[in-house]
Amino acid sequence: MIKLYFHHTPNPVKVAIMLEETGLAYDVIGVDMYKGDQHAPDYRAINPNGKVPAITDDGITVFDSNAILLYLAEKTYRFTGTAAERPAMLSWLMFTASGLGPFTGQAVHFTQAHTDSSYATHRYSREVERHLTVLEKRLAAVPYLAGSSYTIADIAAWAWVDYLVRTGFVLSGAAGPARWPQVLRWHQDISARPAVERARAVGKSLTLKSAVDEQTMRALFPQNFEGAL
Repeated sequence: MIKLYFHHTPNPVKVAIMLEETGLAYDVIGVDMYKGDQHAPDYRAINPNGKVPAITDDGITVFDSNAILLYLAEKTYRFTGTAAERPAMLSWLMFTASGLGPFTGQAVHFTQAHTDSSYATHRYSREVERHLTVLEKRLAAVPYLAGSSYTIADIAAWAWVDYLVRTGFVLSGAAGPARWPQVLRWHQDISARPAVERARAVGKSLTLKSAVDEQTMRALFPQNFEGAL
């Protein structure tokens, strides 16, 4: 059975959605990132990068959420789009992996956690807005990122757009709903899928630390503390 190493963050949610969409059986293993579980040797043996998610599947280990989505899509022959759509699917999947995801994480960090750098706040926020505008143009032309088919590219991007919606980024100021109506339409359509609704509940029974204190900051950002790496 598949084991999903999980914390309540966008990247693990992507994988939970894919597992729910495909109906594959899986167990959820909590990784308490606020306590530093991701740095433990037994977890680093699964994911050397010390991040979530990762999966194990009968002796096979895969880490990085986008790699896991590809692995599960190839395992089940689902959510890759038609043959003609596959190049677009791969392109938009990598758009999230290299742009939308990392920049969104940094934007939320510098607008809500550390607001002492106006340069960082401005840079990452404007980059998120640029990525959303790229998505808006695409979704004005087609219903899903690959074209007419819902694919893992949508799952990957949805998790980060959903994070922006939940943290209020796309609901305030110049970054309001009227600016990206097609993105929000697409987000709402995917949010209504039963598998996505089920995935939102994944890990709710886990008891994970929620307090953001020095232990949490050292666990999440060890590179900021001398001698921690």
